[in-house]
Amino acid sequence: MKIPSFPRSSVGMQLATLRRRVWQRWSVAGCIPTLGPGNDKMLFFLALSFYTRLPGMAEVSQAVGNRCDRLPHPQALDYKRLPQAAIYLPLIGWLVGGICALVFYLADLVWPQATAVILALIAGILLTGALHEDGFADVCDGFGGGMNKQRILEIMKDSHIGVYGFIGLLLMLLLKISVLTEMPAAIPLVLLAGHSISRLSPLLLMQRYAYARGNDSKASGAVYQPSFRELAFATVIALLPLALLPALCMLAIIPVLVATRLLGHYFYRRIDGYTGDCLGASQQVAETIFYLSVSALWIFI
Repeated sequence: MKIPSFPRSSVGMQLATLRRRVWQRWSVAGCIPTLGPGNDKMLFFLALSFYTRLPGMAEVSQAVGNRCDRLPHPQALDYKRLPQAAIYLPLIGWLVGGICALVFYLADLVWPQATAVILALIAGILLTGALHEDGFADVCDGFGGGMNKQRILEIMKDSHIGVYGFIGLLLMLLLKISVLTEMPAAIPLVLLAGHSISRLSPLLLMQRYAYARGNDSKASGAVYQPSFRELAFATVIALLPLALLPALCMLAIIPVLVATRLLGHYFYRRIDGYTGDCLGASQQVAETIFYLSVSALWIFI
């Protein structure tokens, strides 16, 4: 029996058309809300490619934006729009927190809870490339060793980590491990909520304060002031995971907001605003304070 053959180009065109239709109908881009002409769905994938180290995110984000039949080179991404993409930080927190929660759940089936917590923290660091931890360490070095604005900014721009940064990062990680290890239950949900809520803090600083460096800085992508509508959208996204926790845990948002306000005021007093490192530090501080607050509130649950 002779098997019928078809021109390769015809089959390729049909498969490409089918793939494009399926992608347009079922792609995750259809689930991402838009905030107007300046903030389309492409911004989420742009944020995903920058704030995470997931392999292939740059290519996927460009493909989603163009609805193309092949994946273009990563350099085709328009990173000039990156500042606007910061409004999707809480949504990035869903992804990072969800993966950390999954790692903890699976590890807890095999190893002690402390080991599972450490593995979950490692997963978060690998997913983000230690982006926020690096900012926290730079802030510790800058504000710990600098006596004036110029010196603080110079120290934070240095890629080397100093004594203040090392000690600060070490103590913060130990505090996270200690709190999460002693938490009686719901650690996966706490990790999910913590990663989401803590990523609201950078947006609050961006909305209230000015950028402390010039636009020639490597972190000039932080120069953006979210509108009230964008900030409201990000707030709703950030708070949604709290619905999975007991109602009393809603109070944990209060210490996070207070800490963010105090931190922003401190940055403003010392350097007249914020930098990209300050935003990363605010996320780490907010995440740690959230874990501490939920742990304290859990006594009454």
